[in-house]
Order: sequence, then C-alpha cells, then structure tokens
Amino acid sequence: MSAEAEEVAHDTVEAAVRAQLAKAFGGVRGIIEAAVPTIAFTLSWIITEDLKTSLIVSISLAVLLLLARLAQRSTPQFVINSLIGIAIGAFFASRTGDAKDYFLPGILWNAGYSVAMLLSIVTRWPVVGFLIGSVTGDPTAWHKDPGIVKLCVKLTWLLMLPCVVRVAVQLPVWLMGGGDEAVAALGLAKIAMGWPLQVAALGAMLWLLGKGRTPIKPPVAPA
Repeated sequence: MSAEAEEVAHDTVEAAVRAQLAKAFGGVRGIIEAAVPTIAFTLSWIITEDLKTSLIVSISLAVLLLLARLAQRSTPQFVINSLIGIAIGAFFASRTGDAKDYFLPGILWNAGYSVAMLLSIVTRWPVVGFLIGSVTGDPTAWHKDPGIVKLCVKLTWLLMLPCVVRVAVQLPVWLMGGGDEAVAALGLAKIAMGWPLQVAALGAMLWLLGKGRTPIKPPVAPA
C-alpha cells in the first residue's frame, strides 16, 4: 500500500500508530518464533551443559523456522531478526566459552535502545513520531503539531519501559551469576520479559491511543 493510500485509510494519528504497531509486533507467530530458540538453548544447556550443542540446537531451530516461512512464502522478517540476534549471541558465547554470554548482546541491545529512546524524548523528537511519518510520507511533518509530539512522547515512554526493565533485571544476573543457575535464570528472564512485557506495553499504548482522535494533518486555517 502506498503512503497516500495508508494516509487515506488512517485519518487519525491513533489509527496510524495502531496499524504500524500491529506490523512491528508480528502477531502470535512472531512471538513464538522469537521465544523458541531461546527456550531451546536454555533447556539444552541445562540438560547437556555443553555450549556447542546448545548453540547448534538453538541456531538449527531458528533456521528451520526461517525455512518454514520461506516455504509458505510469508514474510521472514521476524525470524531473520531472531536469527541475527541468536548468531550474535552465539558469537559472544563461543568467544568467551561462557554460556551466559549468549544473553549479553540482548542486554546491550535493550540498554542501547533505552538510551536512544530517552534521548529522542529529551530532544522532543520521540521515535514513535516517525511511525506517523512513515504513513504520511513526510518523516518530520508531525513534529509541527505540539499535540502529536506530546502523544508520541507518552507512547515512546511506554515503548521504552520494557527495555529498561529487562536491563534492570538481567544485567545484575549476568554480572553476578555463574554456572547453570545464571544461564537458567537469564533464559527464563529473557522469555518472561520478552514478548509478555512487549505485549503489555502494546496493550498500554493501544489503551492510550483509544482515548483520542488526533488528526494526522492539522486543519488548515482559512486564508
């Protein structure tokens, strides 16, 4: 669908953001595809205590999920994102020989994402605003409307919160933990604080979006 067609379909900021969020989250299948490789790695490590075996199992399952997507000719975006994250985690763990380092890139990613979103809020260019720009075809026009900026700031806080919680919980475990206990704790934390937290944030964002009807384009004042 072209930007013009999407703009016609979504005449309010709230409708446009809801549509873009639905695309970004990937639905139930995307949730499962993100969780399965992590579950496999954690269980495999607990059972075998062999890093190489655990990495092979995790990566193999991610590749199978990708092949299933390709065979069904459905978008592989979410599996590819997951596979990239798994590959980076595998690289870290294989380099250090410590299984808990499999989870370090995810912690660093969430920390970086939190900082980036906080900076966007502080500078009054909240990242959610660019979702609106992707619909209207003008990446920055939304910034001219203070009401839209205020709404996007609130939405960006909600989007950032899960990332902050993940770092606050997982980083101390990674720093202080060791052995099977740390790997199991990090695996469980990543699963519990992955899509469940993201879905909770999405629910809060949709609730906030449901309260208003902000026009995508402010009304033009008469000449």
